[in-house]
Amino acid sequence: MDIQTKLLIFAIDMIGPLLLGYACKYQQVFNAGFFNKMILNNILVVCPLVSFFSFWILPINSDLLWVPLISIAMGFLPGGIAYIIAQLKYSDDRERGSYVMAASLSNFGTIGGICVFLIYGEKGYAYQQIMVLFQYVFMFTCCYPLAQSYENRFKKESIKQKISLKAMLFSKNQLAVLGILLGGVLHYLEVPRPHEINGTIQILIHFGTWTGLIPVGYSINLKKIRQYWLSLFDLSIIKFIVTPIIIYFLSHIVIHDINMLGTILVLSCMPTAVNAVITSRIYNLNVDLNVAAFIVTTLLFLFIIYPLLFIGLSC
Repeated sequence: MDIQTKLLIFAIDMIGPLLLGYACKYQQVFNAGFFNKMILNNILVVCPLVSFFSFWILPINSDLLWVPLISIAMGFLPGGIAYIIAQLKYSDDRERGSYVMAASLSNFGTIGGICVFLIYGEKGYAYQQIMVLFQYVFMFTCCYPLAQSYENRFKKESIKQKISLKAMLFSKNQLAVLGILLGGVLHYLEVPRPHEINGTIQILIHFGTWTGLIPVGYSINLKKIRQYWLSLFDLSIIKFIVTPIIIYFLSHIVIHDINMLGTILVLSCMPTAVNAVITSRIYNLNVDLNVAAFIVTTLLFLFIIYPLLFIGLSC
């Protein structure tokens, strides 16, 4: 598949479902509950299956051991900084949680994949795929419990709900972790994965992209998110300046492969992920803040950050 075709598919997968979801706001057939079920389909079916199949053939060796650690650090670092800022910036725990999710979760998947491929080809794309998998580990094991803790703090203030650590760590929303573990076990046991699954994974990925973005498009409320656009300047600084500088410096100490370092730099500059919006919807945080973060950081990345990266790294 040539680059033009990949770009076309990228544009269709990014713009198509967002427009379709936004258009659905003006129809009377499907309500918000339908789109919440669409999100759950991603969490309970698509993510576990893709994680299972991917980890089944994940090539793990000593040269790649730093990649998952750096991938997880790309979530912990901006998330930790945002956690401190959120305590000072917002009084509402739902806004605090959404802000932390917007900083912690980056668009490694759809945007990250095509951006890395255009610069480093298939080798860079392979590194990106590994980092995406461990971002899912970070999301399901760290971000989901943290998001639920913010939800519980808000509920505790209003209805005095008891916070259960067990419920936070072991819920149906963590099902993808089981897929990751099962896939890793089969890989360790050297059980061959059927070739027929390759085509199924591609279908699942595109299906997951559309069913993940359509609810985001449905969630867009331009009137409500306007109040957050200008207030997200500090989030842009975290994602596009502070995080890339620190991650690249630390990576440069332990990694010497130029292509891998470049891939890490590009991915450390990714905008807020759609998963941040999905996480906010699941745990009843401030969805408008995350939608604003998704739109603002994505536009900045596509029109300013990535062109600078492409020119600098391609020279």
